[in-house]
Amino acid sequence: MAVHPQGLDMQARSRARRRALQALYAWQLSGSHMNAVIEQFRHEQDMEVADLEYFEDLLHGVEKHVDALDECLRPHIDREVAQIDPIERAVLRLAAYELKFRPDVPYRVVINEAIEVTKRFGADHGHSYVNGVLDKLAAELRAVEKRG
Repeated sequence: MAVHPQGLDMQARSRARRRALQALYAWQLSGSHMNAVIEQFRHEQDMEVADLEYFEDLLHGVEKHVDALDECLRPHIDREVAQIDPIERAVLRLAAYELKFRPDVPYRVVINEAIEVTKRFGADHGHSYVNGVLDKLAAELRAVEKRG
């Protein structure tokens, strides 16, 4: 199992991202308050093995910054954010949040995890779309890191 230099279990973060995607998807469709969605997911069994703190940071971060995240995505997408498949929209928002507000997570990890979760939950070629958008967004938000 891969361990982050700061001692964080990377598998737990991957699980937290997968669960955050599902929670964000539910939030987008239901319009419920994010705290209610988090409570619902917190009681599910596999949250015990996920990084709960990271899960909550992702969801509260996306909720707080959703307009700014959508604005960051807009120049890199070929349609309105609302017209993007709900799973892919949730993945893009989560990854945009990590790219913009979590510089502790390498951009390659953000993109890789987004692609993997889209392959698992999204449409057949959704991961290609997500990859293209996030590659452009990373070039913008993490230009120094990407060059290095």
